[in-house]
Amino acid sequence: MNERQGREQNGPARSRITLWVITVLIGIMLATAGGIALYVWNGLRPAPAGDVKRIEVAKGSTAFQVADLLEKQGIIRNSFIFKYYLKFHKEGGAFLAGTYDLAPGMTHDAIISKLNKGETVKAETIRFTIPEGFTLLQIADKLSSEGLVDKATFIQLADSKRKWPDSEAAGFIPEQVNYKHLLEGYLFPETYEMKVGSTEEEIIDRMLSELDRKLNELPDDWEETLQKRQMSLHQLLTVASLVEREVVVDQERPIVAGVIYNRLAKPMRLQIDATVQYLLDKPKERLYEKDLTVEDPYNTYRYDGLPPGPIANPSLKSIEAALYPDSNDYYYYVTKKDGTQQHLFAKTFRQHEQNIRKSNAEAKGGE
Repeated sequence: MNERQGREQNGPARSRITLWVITVLIGIMLATAGGIALYVWNGLRPAPAGDVKRIEVAKGSTAFQVADLLEKQGIIRNSFIFKYYLKFHKEGGAFLAGTYDLAPGMTHDAIISKLNKGETVKAETIRFTIPEGFTLLQIADKLSSEGLVDKATFIQLADSKRKWPDSEAAGFIPEQVNYKHLLEGYLFPETYEMKVGSTEEEIIDRMLSELDRKLNELPDDWEETLQKRQMSLHQLLTVASLVEREVVVDQERPIVAGVIYNRLAKPMRLQIDATVQYLLDKPKERLYEKDLTVEDPYNTYRYDGLPPGPIANPSLKSIEAALYPDSNDYYYYVTKKDGTQQHLFAKTFRQHEQNIRKSNAEAKGGE
């Protein structure tokens, strides 16, 4: 057989082999493509229907972390496919943190829609009210009696923890060691609604944050006004707490604040009974002479200037009064004993003595 005849015989054989290889390769590619298509199709199908599950999407979670969580809880079949589904549809960037009720069997679009809208489970809540002018101990007693906190834990946290990341105001508490209670004056009196099971730390943090929010409701120039008075926020809250404990009638709050500033400027000791009541273990209906001699920096009968810090947690009205006091020449005031809870104001001590006699006469007249 010559060379030419050999080539003619081998040609058809090679062609058949080449065709077979191509056929096999095409078959493999089709099988692979079919397998991938089946894998994707299966991954995109809703998971088998099942009971609703409560899923917690943590704050700061990425879309891919949410996908892994959903697969782990059986809400979706395949987190890998779900991630690419999100990328293809440009979804996942708007997922909102919270607690969701999701069920196996939901479509991917239904899950995405719920996470985008933040259709979270409404948490069971508790409501509690902190009256204006309550001290930290009174707050602890009230919350404890309502079963919301452990009193000892609440007080320990409020007295020892200086750093509260969510509170701007608490950062202005001076570094001192002679406070009766560190956070006194910073726990804003308000009605609160919080999740059932909130910890003592969460409750304190919420009340501190509320003070920040209320301070933001003050006129825009309040910080500038404070600087002009050469006062710190801590001093402002201290004055506001004095006003809160001394005054019931709203119209008198700026007047009493004016008296306090007049005495500080003279200078005169404030001699405010409420500061003495604060340092006592239990408030008294009536203070005696011996009570006024107690050696304590909160005793404004014995020490000059403001006490070390607030003696109660003041309302926004008292804070406003301390910030924008009435401009007057009064240095004294005495409570009227006619049941109105108003005061008689005086510029001189002699006038003050006359007001005291007048108030006592009103009391006798009402008997």
